[in-house]
Amino acid sequence: MRRRRLRAALTALALTTAGLAALPAAVPPAAAAPAPAPPRPAAAPDWSTAVVDSTTARYTPTGIGGWSYPVGLYLYGQYLTYRRTHEARYLTYIKSYVDRFVRSDGSIDQSFDNLDSMQAGRLLVILHHETGQDRYRKAAKKIRDRLATYPRTGDGGFWHADNSSRAHQLWADGVYMVNPFLVEYGREFGDSAYTNDEAARQLAVYGGHLQVGNGLLKHAYDESRTVSWADPQTGLAPEHWCRAVGWYSMAIVGVLDAIPANHSRRPQLLAIFRRLAAGLERYQDPASGRWFQVMEKGSRSDDWTETSCSSMFTYALSRGVQQGYLDPHYAAVARRGYEGVLAKISVGADGRTNLADISVGTNVGDYAYYAARTRAVNDFHGLGAFLIMNEQLRGE
Repeated sequence: MRRRRLRAALTALALTTAGLAALPAAVPPAAAAPAPAPPRPAAAPDWSTAVVDSTTARYTPTGIGGWSYPVGLYLYGQYLTYRRTHEARYLTYIKSYVDRFVRSDGSIDQSFDNLDSMQAGRLLVILHHETGQDRYRKAAKKIRDRLATYPRTGDGGFWHADNSSRAHQLWADGVYMVNPFLVEYGREFGDSAYTNDEAARQLAVYGGHLQVGNGLLKHAYDESRTVSWADPQTGLAPEHWCRAVGWYSMAIVGVLDAIPANHSRRPQLLAIFRRLAAGLERYQDPASGRWFQVMEKGSRSDDWTETSCSSMFTYALSRGVQQGYLDPHYAAVARRGYEGVLAKISVGADGRTNLADISVGTNVGDYAYYAARTRAVNDFHGLGAFLIMNEQLRGE
């Protein structure tokens, strides 16, 4: 009897132990090995320094060209890159270029009889700001004084040039050639009461003549309606050439940035800019994000997306959103433009950058003329516009 009771007790103990062993463990399972960290994305190239280093390697300050607006535009972009990087040789290069033309007494052998010749005047203001040397002020003042006698249309717009072939004409290009210089001159030398008003007036006059119902601007306007390209009723050129519109886009942003918030012309300029932005969104190429050489005719087989104007529009839209001039949704339009322009830059076997599909300098013409313009690589119009755009958007 005692033996049966012992056997029963041992059997119960064995069953209980087996049941306990079947229960889930009270301690958590061993932690799984951590997943490997995803590889860190490679840092995006600094395309601004790459372009500047490539261009300054290709050209010395004496070999880059004469006093001209394409070189002036490029060197302004180089200055923006200097402002960010503080790479002293970038500023030294600009000074070496300008000192070819400005003597120690501030004299400069330029008549400033056309707006194009005034664009590089921005470099004079920059160098005065950076060095304090008075010769740059004296040279810049020659442009400021020239405007006092410069010919104008009946409503005050500066002619594109003081000669018979450009008399009475407003070209959209011209607003960028003089108005950024004006507001920067005024800020540097305490002359903003005049320069801000004049720059705002020019943008308003040009916009009033050149902007049409689709928001875009025609390339040019002839007050006399006598030049061959002018419509006899409106005086307007026949086409929307993209870089002409790009010049205006960048100029209006620069002037809005400079004039006071309560300036009497600000509402008018904002209205022009907002209509223009809507037109830019409408005619952006959905496939590439860029804009066409003849802006609203991209469906034609011989039209093509042009890099300099695409950079200009991208900059203007991005800056317009940043400054509150435009609705925030235009940031996405600018981002598509930026990606489209970046698709046009590459690095050659020599390690230097190449920027493709830039229209060479262009007069006023018809569709066939614009479509057939040379598609250059590393033209200064495109390099300068690229740097201005990239310094605006690279950090986003």
